[in-house]
Amino acid sequence: MRIPTELLPDDGRFGSGPSRIRPAQVAALAAAGAGLLGTSHRQEPVRALVRTVRLGVAELFDAPEGYEVVLGNGGSTTFWDVATCSLVQDHVQHLVHGEFAAKFAAATARAPFVAQSDHVVAPPGSLALPHAVAGVDTYAWPHNETSTGVIAPVQRVPGADPGALVLVDATSAAGGVAVDVSQTDAYYFAPQKAFGSDGGLWLALLSPAAVERAGRMAATDRWVPESLSLTTALAASRKDETYNTPAVATLLMLAEQVTWLLERGGLAWAAQRCLDSSGLVYDWASRRPWATPFVTDPALRSPVVATVDLDGVDAAEVGRVLREHGVVDTEPYRKLGRNQLRIGTFPSVEPSDVAALLACVDHVVERLAG
Repeated sequence: MRIPTELLPDDGRFGSGPSRIRPAQVAALAAAGAGLLGTSHRQEPVRALVRTVRLGVAELFDAPEGYEVVLGNGGSTTFWDVATCSLVQDHVQHLVHGEFAAKFAAATARAPFVAQSDHVVAPPGSLALPHAVAGVDTYAWPHNETSTGVIAPVQRVPGADPGALVLVDATSAAGGVAVDVSQTDAYYFAPQKAFGSDGGLWLALLSPAAVERAGRMAATDRWVPESLSLTTALAASRKDETYNTPAVATLLMLAEQVTWLLERGGLAWAAQRCLDSSGLVYDWASRRPWATPFVTDPALRSPVVATVDLDGVDAAEVGRVLREHGVVDTEPYRKLGRNQLRIGTFPSVEPSDVAALLACVDHVVERLAG
């Protein structure tokens, strides 16, 4: 089966993570690489790059007074362990409605120093909501569940104990979804989604309360490896460094993307662009008898990861044909096990490419049916 060239998107990458990296980011890496790659991250050139990232992220998210941008190596997966060691005190409540929320919940459940780890569970495709419980000192959930395409509200938990922290995993939402960071104490993410960079780095916007909690946990007899210590990461970030050697190429591409977003109108511009692109997908699915948005409640449908179930059409075969034509990474999350397309609609993805992708799917489905 051949898809006509005129139907194909200009760029066929629609991954939900890692996501599309813009050519300008690669060019920026090539242009700056000779002066940065292979040099000490303790020296000013790399420290200036870290400073650019920290200041740019603070501006992009309109960081409230007192909030700090902290960086560390290892990605969001590592930050789950950092938060387990340095932010969760005794009792945490997790909202679990997908694979990535479940992974953080599993991390705290196994920690011998966490007295209680409660899980509020909802089926994939729906949303779990927090509820205040006496004694809970930490509430945690993903802003966007990458595995299912469910978006969650970001807000304080009414009735929560004074001093309870809100930790929001923003890995696939940050940079593509509007947010009020003041409603969180740690809004954390990795740069391989909306920021179009590589993984292996975590960033967090920390409130003064989170900084205080981390310092208090560090003063206890809880053993925390230096690589998982939030106070260690905070001290290094305040010097525009990371505790250990960072991937400078990741930082370079991240910095270029943050600048690109700010130049185009910041988070408001990016959020609207993602809404436009994902809206094309959901509207398209609603007009096809063989396609249905996986997330049935429109209010919960992600603007950055659109999931669509197919009925009577083999999604794996559609994906195979698309991949043969350079249109890639439309497969569902592997553990979800659904006959589904999952389409990343991050800011780097042109809405015109999303429209082209959908035309390609129509073309393939028509011929499979014939």
